[in-house]
Amino acid sequence: MGLGSGLGWARGAVLGMSLALCGAASAQTSAPVLPAQLQDFDAYVEGVRRQFDVPGIAVAIVKDGQVVLERGFGVRQLENNAQGKPSPVDAHTLFAIASNTKAFTAASLSILADEGKLSLDDRVIEHLPWFRMSDAYVTQEMRVRDLLAHRSGLGLGAGDLLYWPGTDYSTAEVARRLKDVPLTGSFRGQYAYDNILYGVAQLVIEQVSGQSYAQFLQQRIFKPLGMSETRFNSDALRRGDNVATGYAKADFKDLQPAPRMAWGNVSGAGGIYSSVHDIGKWMRMQLDGGVYRDDKGREQRLFSEKRQQAMWSVITPIPIAKPSVPQLEAARPNFLGYGEGWQLSDYRGQKLVWHTGGWPGMVSRLTLVPEHKLGVIVLTSTELSGAFNAVTMRVLDAYLDAPKTDWSAAYAAALAKSQDKADEDWQKRLKARAAGSQPSLALANYTGTYRDPWYGDVLVEQQSGKLLLRFSRTPDLVGELTHWQHDTFVVRWNQRWLNADAFVTFALTPDGAIREVRMEAISPQTDFSFDFHDLRLAPVKAAGAS
Repeated sequence: MGLGSGLGWARGAVLGMSLALCGAASAQTSAPVLPAQLQDFDAYVEGVRRQFDVPGIAVAIVKDGQVVLERGFGVRQLENNAQGKPSPVDAHTLFAIASNTKAFTAASLSILADEGKLSLDDRVIEHLPWFRMSDAYVTQEMRVRDLLAHRSGLGLGAGDLLYWPGTDYSTAEVARRLKDVPLTGSFRGQYAYDNILYGVAQLVIEQVSGQSYAQFLQQRIFKPLGMSETRFNSDALRRGDNVATGYAKADFKDLQPAPRMAWGNVSGAGGIYSSVHDIGKWMRMQLDGGVYRDDKGREQRLFSEKRQQAMWSVITPIPIAKPSVPQLEAARPNFLGYGEGWQLSDYRGQKLVWHTGGWPGMVSRLTLVPEHKLGVIVLTSTELSGAFNAVTMRVLDAYLDAPKTDWSAAYAAALAKSQDKADEDWQKRLKARAAGSQPSLALANYTGTYRDPWYGDVLVEQQSGKLLLRFSRTPDLVGELTHWQHDTFVVRWNQRWLNADAFVTFALTPDGAIREVRMEAISPQTDFSFDFHDLRLAPVKAAGAS
């Protein structure tokens, strides 16, 4: 995504300098001494904000059972507040943590497993008899553990349009539509990240516990850990909550606020809003092997050590790609895999347990180094991973006594290369385009309802001489179709922050009727959850038509 040119005075004028120390650290008269590489941490994070054009960043670091740093940088939103000033980000500012929610879903299943209410080896159909995948064997053999490990045979992000960027399907409706989402790989044969099966895991939790997932999280995790600031989905946000606004680079260049969203239908994959203050408590419990202290100071256990080791063990190996730029070679792991709700790899000989989260306008990274009792959470309000990676790597280097590296420059180089590649790809498409070609049909003949087995209906309408494409269950996916070449059009979405414009190709029968419509995102920088390429849209005949 594009870096943009900065945001003027509002971007740099405010630095949230709040430092809050929790637990044992709060009783000290002075803050714990930070390693040498973090003595200029404030200036470094500010540099990262400028480099990647991020309005707000929040960071917390846990070391040896103490929250040693909690800080906010920048502003919650670029617009002024009621006092005519931008509101600063602090340690209590809420961000969408997106896929960092997955570890909470895995922990919830572990709690139920410890209580003997389920086993991660149970077949999913033992708890949800109606559950179906598109293959009968996979349906029968899918275990609860498989829901967490990205090895189902679904393709990357398959079915994500059922909830992304926001639909009116319910959680159960999304899960039931899995029976029509095709498998493009072998069951347990390879890694392919998905979100939909975490929605199924959420339904298993609800079925077994007899509670809604929101109630379970609140009673079994948030309340025991004292995570009073954490909210389950944006519809749980309260008046007066200290919440950041997320920003996207519309058309990959212009910073624009993204709407505050709720994934109420796949919440188990990414529904939580939280602060670094609260996530610090979550990290302390994780680094202590599932143990925490209640509000009376008594030692309690959230889940067993056995279950934590299972969550932190590789189930699905992930191929290790060569870094896109030489500057990132030092971050290249020796092993990489996925456990139960966690990514697992190594850095400088130390095991990392980590995850990232991506949401319209917000991205984040949580990283644990168990052998060093070290954890770091970085929450950001722009859709660029370079910022959270650059901050995380600086912290890791500081505590692992690694050489000081300009990670901000390294990730900026990777971003620039990605942009260059996208530009080259676009130029190739322009060169191959038959610009003088005409559509085979009159525009009115492309209109109609087209249906995909797993998504549902997509409509092509004509208004004021223009063609519009409308996803029936996704309010934000509405845009104008313009001719590209032959029977291929380009849809430009009205919501430019989506960064998901797509080619739309109508395939005709020998008699000139429309047989099928296929789509694919134009830019390689488009989020993989816009899985337009998986759609197989067939025309729906009008009632009474022969």
